[in-house]
Amino acid sequence: MFSPYYAWARRRTPGGRADPEDFCALNVALYGAAGKRWTMTERGRRHVRRSAREFVIGPSRVAWENDGLTIEIDEVGVPIPHRVRGRIRVLPQALCRFTAALDDEGHHRWGPIAPCARIEVEMDRPAASWSGHAYLDSNEGDEPIDIPFREWDWSRGSLRDGSTGVIYDVRQKQGADRVLALRFRPDGSHEPFEPPPRQALPRTAWRIDRSLRTDPGTPAEVLQSLEDTPFYQRSMLRSGLLGETVTSVHETLNLPRLTSTAVQLMLPWRMPRVR
Repeated sequence: MFSPYYAWARRRTPGGRADPEDFCALNVALYGAAGKRWTMTERGRRHVRRSAREFVIGPSRVAWENDGLTIEIDEVGVPIPHRVRGRIRVLPQALCRFTAALDDEGHHRWGPIAPCARIEVEMDRPAASWSGHAYLDSNEGDEPIDIPFREWDWSRGSLRDGSTGVIYDVRQKQGADRVLALRFRPDGSHEPFEPPPRQALPRTAWRIDRSLRTDPGTPAEVLQSLEDTPFYQRSMLRSGLLGETVTSVHETLNLPRLTSTAVQLMLPWRMPRVR
């Protein structure tokens, strides 16, 4: 989705077409006492292999095994090289078949695969292990994301009954804003809810505007900034959702920033490529 190599290949190819399987990466971001780790090495087609149950990208693999998702990581972080190696298991409480269009034309779709799940992490490098709540979803598109979108805010929070509340707040280049607000229950069912009002959040260090929808009377509060880049931010927030005070993962994506020449030239420092 963020690959500058794919964008450059599309510009060189008649009709703007390039083979997506020639631009694959496993993104790993770790935060915590063991230190921050980031890896997103892109690999060409000869390093990729996939079947109905397995997706191999270089030395790493993602596979559906024993009713759960196994992620085996063997990567080198950037910009300072360091090994990132370990194993993750994502264990869904139930699978969800919900999908929704993010744009008016239906060219971009989002769907949570396991919105209520458990995670078990065993990392060798760095040495760390933990377990807890997990969330697994999917985004797919028939065109680059910068064509229909200007920006979006996304958040996901766990509720007291074990369900997960998700809000997608999308601003299109043309057409009205689109807001998806859904509650996903541990049994795989889902229901929409009325999205609360939008509240502006403090600008990021890179001066990106961002917002979160939170219940009236419960102002949103930034607890921790996890990623702060020229076009994307990820943070932990406290806010109000469906009458509860929740801690949410929140992301903002700014597409004009992503496609700017300066950012496209900066991205290879965080996203090296192996042909």
